[in-house]
Amino acid sequence: MHYIAHLSKDKKLKKVIDAQEPHTLTKRKKIYLQLCSSIMSQQLSTKVADVIYNRFLALYGKKEPTAQQILDTPFETLRGIGLSNAKTNYVHNVCRFFIDQKITDAQLYKMEDEKVIELLTQIKGVGRWTVEMILMFALQHEDVLPVDDLGIQQAMTKLCQLKFETKKELYEQMYKAAEKWRPYRTYACVHLWRWKDG
Repeated sequence: MHYIAHLSKDKKLKKVIDAQEPHTLTKRKKIYLQLCSSIMSQQLSTKVADVIYNRFLALYGKKEPTAQQILDTPFETLRGIGLSNAKTNYVHNVCRFFIDQKITDAQLYKMEDEKVIELLTQIKGVGRWTVEMILMFALQHEDVLPVDDLGIQQAMTKLCQLKFETKKELYEQMYKAAEKWRPYRTYACVHLWRWKDG
């Protein structure tokens, strides 16, 4: 894999990567749906999130719905599959935004990280972290460092032996430590998540 030699220059990270399978990022379609799925799964275990997402697809005959179909689905129906009031609103917000702004996948594929973050965080219920996950796992961006992610904070603190007193110091230390991983910080994060969960 193209990123391994570069990231392996970092001796600590090399040990982590050597013990794992390489990772391939893939481009996904229907970014509005990826966002909805991400909102639905927040604060839930993977298992519960999968159950809810399958119930969601079942509403549309197990086919992936259009943004308009989701928007046309009554609030109570979405609540009925196990979504909270807030999440139901956020899912509708995403679809309404994509329809109103006429946003296409092709347009998002071409945009730079910060531009995508700027655009999609205008949606109520969508924060920077959610968009960073979309950049990494749907738009195939190779150099994202989600400093708000608890798993990455824990993994980097342990691996890079970061010393900090405040959140601000932690973020600064993370950016500094990850500087040598550019332009493949996404891959570094994937391996760090696996290492932490393993």
